[in-house]
Amino acid sequence: MTGRRVAVKIAYLGKLFSGSQVQPGLYTVEGQVISDLLTTGKGRPEEWFDLKVASRTDAGVNALGNVIVFNTAFQDNESLLRALNAVSKNVYYRAIADVDEGFNPRYANVRCYRYVVTHKVVDVRRMRDCAEVFLGYHDFKRFCKYDGKPTDTELTRISVIEEGDTIYLEYESRFFLWNMIRRISAAIIEVGRGRATIEEVKEVLDGKEGTFGLGRADALTLTDVMYKDVHFEEYRSEPLESKSGELLTAAELEAGFYGSI
Repeated sequence: MTGRRVAVKIAYLGKLFSGSQVQPGLYTVEGQVISDLLTTGKGRPEEWFDLKVASRTDAGVNALGNVIVFNTAFQDNESLLRALNAVSKNVYYRAIADVDEGFNPRYANVRCYRYVVTHKVVDVRRMRDCAEVFLGYHDFKRFCKYDGKPTDTELTRISVIEEGDTIYLEYESRFFLWNMIRRISAAIIEVGRGRATIEEVKEVLDGKEGTFGLGRADALTLTDVMYKDVHFEEYRSEPLESKSGELLTAAELEAGFYGSI
């Protein structure tokens, strides 16, 4: 049976992994995906799958729509996702698209992230004013963890959204720097709490030495990775439905316990 190449959107809870990238001796997202591919791959070696990932996420960071690309011998997309979800531990295969051999998931048109604000006493208006400072093209060298790569990029959207008692910071760009969103989020929250001013944030963005801290990893979720000419089809059949239902029930019970303390 000949192989073909597919792109699959995956979800995972970051606290269960030591990041997304394979690391010797550590439990990672890529390591789990490789294990799932080998289990369902009809005896093919790891190299045959040629696994590639759209975005790397740090330990603790969640994903709802990260994208992986690999070769498969399955000819039916629904059967492939059903098989992967049946064997996987902690990675959920949500949607799929056929792609050509030259498709590189790193070259996305848009990446979307969401940061949940855990501080309840904040001034949302000040947060929105601060968020506007980061929009557009900047050198974000003071708002990332430097890894030797260029630090200038364009932030195309940042929104501060109130939903009941919860505040979300939503971000969009073609790509983000290492720790960029967590550092920007920390700055916005500090302004919202009255512990920093927008002028201080502007000065640091313009190159002045300084930091506003690093937002917590588990508050950050990669919600989607999008491509102009790739259209994903979502499958919500078993066993994904039963797994997500069981986990949702467990989370509600746990939340009820902590809420009663």
